[in-house]
Amino acid sequence: MSLDVDVLLQEAKENIEAAQNFRSELQQRLNGLNLARKQVRGSSGQAREALRRHFGELQAVATQLLSDRLNALLNEIDVIEADSVRPLDDCQSLVEFGMGQADELLKEGEAALRCGLGEKEDKLGSFTKKAMHIHLDSLPEVPVLADVPCVSAQLDDSLAVLLRERVFCHGSVASHPPVLIEELQERPGSILVRWGKVDEDFVAADYRLQYRRSGGGGGQYEDAYVGRDTDFLALGLEPNIDYIFRVCARGEGRTEWSPWSVAQTAYTTMEPHEWRGGTEGYVVSSRRNIALRNDSSPSGCPVLYSSAPSYFCGLTLNFKITASGQPDRRDSLGICMDSENGQRSLQQDQAVCISTNGAVYVNGKEMTNQLPPITLGSAVTFDAEVVGTALLNNDNQVGRNGDAAGLKLRVTIGSGSREVVFDWLLETAPDGLFFGCAFAHAGWKVLVF
Repeated sequence: MSLDVDVLLQEAKENIEAAQNFRSELQQRLNGLNLARKQVRGSSGQAREALRRHFGELQAVATQLLSDRLNALLNEIDVIEADSVRPLDDCQSLVEFGMGQADELLKEGEAALRCGLGEKEDKLGSFTKKAMHIHLDSLPEVPVLADVPCVSAQLDDSLAVLLRERVFCHGSVASHPPVLIEELQERPGSILVRWGKVDEDFVAADYRLQYRRSGGGGGQYEDAYVGRDTDFLALGLEPNIDYIFRVCARGEGRTEWSPWSVAQTAYTTMEPHEWRGGTEGYVVSSRRNIALRNDSSPSGCPVLYSSAPSYFCGLTLNFKITASGQPDRRDSLGICMDSENGQRSLQQDQAVCISTNGAVYVNGKEMTNQLPPITLGSAVTFDAEVVGTALLNNDNQVGRNGDAAGLKLRVTIGSGSREVVFDWLLETAPDGLFFGCAFAHAGWKVLVF
């Protein structure tokens, strides 16, 4: 009987634990629904406010422009009216002056006719002389109506029609921005961001990626990338710090940017790639991601290694040549198992590398395939993935049964537009790999990320 009770108790405990897990999962989904509802309502409110603000600004601008245009046209009428009335006023003054002279002459002539015989001759003579001076046969010219301005306003409905057409299609509302962030992958001291279009009919001319630190002290968004690519490696990020990313696009033939995508948060747990400081012959930048081969080094081709085995299979290691010196066949860029001081080249066992002349070395042996020579601006990439194990003999070559087992990595070295792919055999499986560079002459500067 006790056995049945124990079984029931155990089942009860399992059911309680299952119910707790079930409730916890439901609570997480409920939280997700609340976040989704908050995003819909929040973005809807922001969209409404943006529309009200935008159209309010348009109304203010349109009202001001129409008012300015109306005042300009009214001023034109004022100028035409003033310029046209002025000669008419001058002509009127001349006519009124002549009429005054004629009235005085009429009064004087009537008075001369009424005077006595003794004064009549003198009065009539004086009247006749005065009449001759007035030039009673000369009349001022008055313009005909056809020659006088007749002010009018020419108006049509073309502007109203154009406004109606443009306003009708001005602005749009979408349930999703035209682009969204599809993937955020952590990298050493960086995050690889990939994005894509939601609306296939949207033709993007450029994309714009921004990011900022999360939290109250995160500051403002800053541009990380503007261009046509749909992925970007954001460098210089602190490990275990949340960063918020967003992306937008600019349509073909447009000047304005689209709405921002839904912001997404990501962080990297990997420390950034760093060069080892204190190696004679090299100067390392403050962030330790740039190394310069200086001229105070000893003779030979010393190797500068990374500060830690920070390269892991499945990732891409990038070298960028930002300054160049005289090339030498002993020069090399690559990855290796160990980082022993005093080495004079990466062209050694347990290492793969490329020389500045484009030669590729695997465990110290030169391959027949070559890559383009490395010069100023060259970008060199290393990709490695585990493809299995192999039996190795004492010469680190594939052996027969009974030989020691080793690891086989498939390595891809890229330089320019070409790649070399080969299998690299290692005696043991490393947790991580070192990277390094070696230059015989000064002037070479290498950025690693």
